Amino acid sequence: MLLSLRIHNFALIDKLELEFGVGLNVLTGETGAGKSIILDAIDVALGGKVSNRLIRSGTERASVEATFRADSALIAWLSEQEIDLLDEADLVCSREIAVNQGSLRSRSRVNGVLVNRQLMERLRERLVEITAQGQTVQLMAPALQRGLLDLYGGSSLIQQRDRVASAYMASQEASKALEKRRQSEQQRLQRLDWLEYQTQELSTVHLNDPDELEHLEQERQRLSHVVELQQQSYLVYQALYQNDGGASACADLLAEAEANLSDMVRYDSQLQSVLDMVSAALAQVVEASHEINAYGDGLETDPQRLQEVEDRIQALKQICRKYGPTLADAIAHYEKLQAELAELGGEGQSLEDLEATYSLCQESLTHECTQLTQLRRTAAEKLEKRLVEELRPLAMEKVKFQVAIAPMPPSGAGGDQVTFYFSPNPGEPLQPLSATASGGEMSRFLLALKACFSNTTGAWGTLIFDEIDVGVSGRVAQAIAQKLNQLSHQHQVLCVTHQPLIAAMADRHFRVDKQVIDQPLVLTSKKRASSKGNGNGKASPDLEEQLPLELPDIRTVVRVSLLDNLSHRRDEIAQLAGGQSAQEAMTFAESLLEKAQHIKSV
Repeated sequence: MLLSLRIHNFALIDKLELEFGVGLNVLTGETGAGKSIILDAIDVALGGKVSNRLIRSGTERASVEATFRADSALIAWLSEQEIDLLDEADLVCSREIAVNQGSLRSRSRVNGVLVNRQLMERLRERLVEITAQGQTVQLMAPALQRGLLDLYGGSSLIQQRDRVASAYMASQEASKALEKRRQSEQQRLQRLDWLEYQTQELSTVHLNDPDELEHLEQERQRLSHVVELQQQSYLVYQALYQNDGGASACADLLAEAEANLSDMVRYDSQLQSVLDMVSAALAQVVEASHEINAYGDGLETDPQRLQEVEDRIQALKQICRKYGPTLADAIAHYEKLQAELAELGGEGQSLEDLEATYSLCQESLTHECTQLTQLRRTAAEKLEKRLVEELRPLAMEKVKFQVAIAPMPPSGAGGDQVTFYFSPNPGEPLQPLSATASGGEMSRFLLALKACFSNTTGAWGTLIFDEIDVGVSGRVAQAIAQKLNQLSHQHQVLCVTHQPLIAAMADRHFRVDKQVIDQPLVLTSKKRASSKGNGNGKASPDLEEQLPLELPDIRTVVRVSLLDNLSHRRDEIAQLAGGQSAQEAMTFAESLLEKAQHIKSV
């Protein structure tokens, strides 16, 4: 429910604060008084379109703020959007509009938090529904008519439509996958051939160790120099342990040194550390001599193994040139090829599988659409009866209404095209709504349609009607007034009207008018005279500067008054009614108020 509205520098409004109540809130006033500006402000606060003309002339910034009372369903939705409520579940929707150097900017906030346009649109759907005669163009769209039928069908129909949307999305994804596979099948097969060739070439080499090439190079060096290694190992053995040439070997010299140090230690223990080092060196030399001797004895020439190593080295270098540059790079490339080969040729990727999946998705979509169509037909029958019942009290006793459901290619909203057919006059055939209803008939149709949805789950909290009574009078206007009164029992209703019959039914009545006040309008002039002059004693006008320019000290503003007592309401209704004399208008206004009071008390 809309609690209050604050407006600042918006169109002809300088500053305005309004508090609305439950039931039927009515705004009246002369044509052009600014009633629609109030509704425009609500629209802008909830994310509607803005333009420079909405900013009051002489100012650069405008703001509107609408405060709502949230119900439990809205509170739950706001919690999902991570929007905190203010005290007593109040929800404040505000919009700032500013113009700077010709550029228009606006910002929307919910409880002080900046929000984007998409979230604001979704919130608006849960707060208000604005109905005006200009809305008839939108109502002619089949998609909107289908959406209204679905909303009337309730939660079960909406849930089925969601299942259709899921089935349609799955079908679209399966179709895309199938089409993509069909289009790329030739490229895929060519790629598979190339991958298989490379994989086969690499698999025959048995790549495992990225350091294998280095190890093979070392083995080749050893096998190629067996004789030299044998000779050199023998020379080392002689130098370390046993010298056949007569010279002392290293082990002999260390043994002699060890013996001498042992004698010396008996007289000077400080030499014990030297003795220990010589003893350790002797032990290492002896061990090294045994190992080099064993190494030399174990060396044998192996031409066959040398040839194998040579061949393996050549094969690996060839692989590195093609897939390297290093052996590690070639191994990584091999693993990548195997993964891609598995992806392209793996299970579940065949055309047959994709075709089967798409066929199943199509069957599922057809089934879900059929279920949705059945629910829509049931809802259509109920809506037809209900809407006719709502239209009859609006001086349309012989009206006929039909919801036509025709098949169409399935989409996310199902496989139905929904068209509203309407015949307001007896004997006239049913025709599409766009080709039948006049302005006054459409006003009543929109009002009756809203009445059909008044108890629908998920329906709007505040209903706003902008002069839907245009083109009607007398008995029809009275019927519209009673219908608005009925709607106000389930919803807060805001209505802009010129009809005294409707104004008399108000629970809260506002009068809107224009006033001329004393307030200077300061604009700016961009040119000023140059202080340097132009050489002949006169100022030069070629420089620019923002200077104030005073216009007449009067402004036109919109004022709104709450008519909170019976006499004020009577005067306003009499003003709307007119008549032969002021007394006749007053008498008529009093009778309307009395009748309205009786209707509301029943």
